Amino acid sequence: MRFLLDPEQRAFAASLDALLTAADTPAVIRDWSRGDHASGRALWSRAARAGVFALAVPEAYEGLGPRPVELAVAFVELGRHAVPGPLVETVTAAVLLTGADPGAAERLLPALASGETMATVAPEGAYALDGDAAALRLACTPDGIRLSPGHGPLRPSLDPARRLTPLTPGGELLGPPVEQALTWARLATAAQALGVGLALLDRTVGYVRQRTQFGVPVGSFQAVKHRLADAKTALEFARPLLFGAALSMRPAEVAAAKAAACEAAYATARTALHLHGAIGYTAEYGLGLWLTKARALRTAWGDPETCRALVVSAGDRRW
Repeated sequence: MRFLLDPEQRAFAASLDALLTAADTPAVIRDWSRGDHASGRALWSRAARAGVFALAVPEAYEGLGPRPVELAVAFVELGRHAVPGPLVETVTAAVLLTGADPGAAERLLPALASGETMATVAPEGAYALDGDAAALRLACTPDGIRLSPGHGPLRPSLDPARRLTPLTPGGELLGPPVEQALTWARLATAAQALGVGLALLDRTVGYVRQRTQFGVPVGSFQAVKHRLADAKTALEFARPLLFGAALSMRPAEVAAAKAAACEAAYATARTALHLHGAIGYTAEYGLGLWLTKARALRTAWGDPETCRALVVSAGDRRW
């Protein structure tokens, strides 16, 4: 089976790439890490006008979805440019609210689709991503999905652009838990990770072509070629898993795609840092904007072991 994007999907990816390239996302990421959300909100609005968040919102609530394949296309580009903010969480909130009380859905979903509102989601007692920036905070509790009235102090994060906060307990009960929301969260995370890995690979290939040693580019060394080929292979194997999972939206297939994409991105991050050498550690060079995101996405919404266990469990049930 071939998982090739059609011309419309490729054009959508190209338009997002152009939009995000023009936005100087490294500067946006650094602002976001300092708690300055102005440039990040402006970029969020531009992505929303391109239809990114509407892809997870049904047409009945002023969205374009649900369209998981197109959402995966969008999130690959968001990851490629390391766009900050509660991207996956807003998609997850849209899925949760679709299954909530119709009144709550009508009240809250249009603002998510238009980009007017950012959302974050976390299980009760866990830390939420960007609770200080999100206007809509949802806590997953044993009795259902609740609006959180606020958030606690910021907590340190592996990725400075992923700002973590506890959610204030209590709030309006919106509806029962929606199991499919976790599948959408993992799909978006997998796509984002694939984009991060592709960006790291592109930056590293460009660097080893320019850096010279013994009078030749270091990219001509066989050992360097092997490391880059391994990274490329892992990322390209993850790509059809991602889009195949987006077509089926079966939880086990999405979990497999997330494990593959996140592991490939993490391995590519290690290769990128190794081949860049000391410059890769410097804040000014900016490689770390992608390195830390690859590491954080690896465990977001289910670490590789959890995702693999789901795949194995699903295989056992089929037999």
